[in-house]
Amino acid sequence: MIDQSHPRGTMVLRTLAMPKDTNPNGDIFGGWIMAQMDIAGGILAKEIAKGRVVTVAVNSMRFIRPVNVGDVVCCYGDVVKTGTTSVTLHLQVWVKPLWHGSDTELRWQVTEADFTYVAIDEHGNKRPLS
Repeated sequence: MIDQSHPRGTMVLRTLAMPKDTNPNGDIFGGWIMAQMDIAGGILAKEIAKGRVVTVAVNSMRFIRPVNVGDVVCCYGDVVKTGTTSVTLHLQVWVKPLWHGSDTELRWQVTEADFTYVAIDEHGNKRPLS
């Protein structure tokens, strides 16, 4: 269930949607949004694992609303579960439209998914979370 009132988790990444990231319809390309989510999730997973991680799964990806050029894209994340070597994070993307002027409270959710990361050592082998 989507909670439209506020983001779930901690803000991990904030960036600006640019014209170069649009699809043929003029909206921001979904693959770009997914990449931002993976970057944000990787940052959070690396902090949890205290070292290198790799993305192994993306589940329940939902695109809720389009993102426009000029929107401030904010990625939020929180831990769903941890295993011996892996961590699953719930990631949400919310946007704040810059075009709306001074209403800094205006924002809405555009995407969410669960990303799973595995901790690896310097040789690329699984290792326990620290």
